[in-house]
Formats: sequence, structure tokens, C-alpha cells
Amino acid sequence: MEYRKLGRTGLQASVIGFGAEWIGKMEQAEVNAMAARGAAAGINIVDCWMSDPAVRSALGEALAPAREEWIIQGHVGSTWQDGQYVRTRDLALVRPAFDDLLARLRTDHVEIGMIHYVDACDEFRSIMAGDFIAYMRELLVEGRIRHIGLSTHNPEVALLAVDEPEIEVVMFSLNPAFDMMPASENLDDLFGDYENVAGDGIEPVRARLYARA
Repeated sequence: MEYRKLGRTGLQASVIGFGAEWIGKMEQAEVNAMAARGAAAGINIVDCWMSDPAVRSALGEALAPAREEWIIQGHVGSTWQDGQYVRTRDLALVRPAFDDLLARLRTDHVEIGMIHYVDACDEFRSIMAGDFIAYMRELLVEGRIRHIGLSTHNPEVALLAVDEPEIEVVMFSLNPAFDMMPASENLDDLFGDYENVAGDGIEPVRARLYARA
């Protein structure tokens, strides 16, 4: 397995990660086997943006036998409300959702606390100036997260995050279908008007972001 330094964290992450979004639909034995096989192959990073309790619990059981070998990205701001995923910055909902994440993952910390799904520049600035980043700092001081990261689909937000010293790693979607599309605050807008696609290469804002990677 090949490993690379993950952003500014200093962590060495495998170039292939464990994507666990759909494990809630699998038998637990299958999930356990997948995690064990991945670890045996040298995979050491897993992202958990999912708020579904069944997914979190299944992942926690699967990672438990070798927890110390895994880099876990746990998303802060991904919550489960009335049986549905809800992205929120309301700390009254965010705090118990993160407590639930740690409990279901059977751990007292995650290596990376990801500020979940920030796709608007104004939202990014609000987060970095308000109570949400204060909560992230609190988690960092308590040792419940070891590094602060951010996930986004918007290259303009990603570029802002790259230049923010407190953000140590950025999770950004790499998809050839997106690369020629303009930066947008709404992921659905990417598919709104194919007539505007020039077809002459990667969109400039995305190209600038990739050059910083």
C-alpha cells in the first residue's frame, strides 16, 4: 500500500480509503470482513459522514478489533433527526450528534473532526467567525478530535479552507463530470445547464485548487 501525508495533519494515510456509506444495508459479518480485509491490505483511513445510527454502529463494531490502526474522519454537523439525515450548524443538535458518533464508533476520539459539507463561501466565513469553530476548538482541546478538517464540493470554499491555518485537511470531490462545471454553492446546479459546458478543459477555479493539493 502507498501512503501519503494527509494535508497538514502529519498523518500518513493510505491512498485507498474505506468508504462505508452503504454498510447499514449489509450483514454485520460482511462489514466486519470488509474492514478486516481492508486493514490487512494496508488501508488505514475511513470517512464517516453518515449520521444513520445503524451505519455508525456497524462501522464501530467493524473497526473495534484494530481501532488503533485506523484514521477516522468523523463529520461534525451531520445529524439524524426524525429518521432522516440533516446537515446543521445548530450546536444544540450538533453536540449530541457528535457524542453519538463517538459512542457508536466505540472510541473516545476521532483523528479528524470534519466540518461537514460547507458549500457556500458565506457559510464558511460564518463558521470560522462563530460558535461552530469555537466548538471545534473545544473538541480539539479535549482530545476528542486530533485535527480539524472540512468537506466541500465547492472549489471556492476549498480554496478558502486551504488558506485557513486551522483547517488541516480538506475533503473535496474529484469527479470528471464536475471538472468542467463552474464553481457553485448548490451541488444540484452542476447539472442544470449542460449547454454552458465549453468542453475545453478543467474549470479554472478547480484547476487552481488542484494545483494547491
